[in-house]
Amino acid sequence: MSVVSKLKYGNTNTFFIRGINGGVLVDTGYAGTLCAFYKEIKAHGIKLSDITYVIATHYHPDHIGLVSELMKQGVKLLLVDTQVEYVHFADEIFSRDKRLDYKPINVDDSIILECNESREFLQSIGLAGGIISTPSHSYDSISLILDDGRCFVGDLEPIEYLGGYESNDRLKKDWNIVMNYNPKIIYYAHANEKIL
Repeated sequence: MSVVSKLKYGNTNTFFIRGINGGVLVDTGYAGTLCAFYKEIKAHGIKLSDITYVIATHYHPDHIGLVSELMKQGVKLLLVDTQVEYVHFADEIFSRDKRLDYKPINVDDSIILECNESREFLQSIGLAGGIISTPSHSYDSISLILDDGRCFVGDLEPIEYLGGYESNDRLKKDWNIVMNYNPKIIYYAHANEKIL
């Protein structure tokens, strides 16, 4: 079983998943948090060289702020094809604060995958699982689901919220897809994980 480390150095939970032949960082938090990120990975015994790939559950500013910084240091971006047109969603937001010195993500340096190709790719680094589209939060939202039942859903609203909506067919559809994988633990970007 792969090891999962929950990294907390800002408002967004990020996760490092160590595979046999590489590691995947899920989300990165906001721009300007690189020093806090270094401190947090050190506290978890993770070296930057352990992080082979970074994947964003979606391209809102609190999830992708360090992607371009990590790419400059050799981490490869795994970009799902449904996310490509949203990669620069946060550029204008970050540009408003010159102190951040944010550099936009270079899509040409990323590895673009379709969801149906993700299982084979993840297997190449020793992770059994796949990536699915869960677009109820935003059209570019994805979830990473490991075969052992651990699911990383980013900002997908908790399943308990379904009863609070008169009608939210998109959220219900996303959760139906996720639940078909028989999840054991749901990892959220802004809430504690939930054991099912």
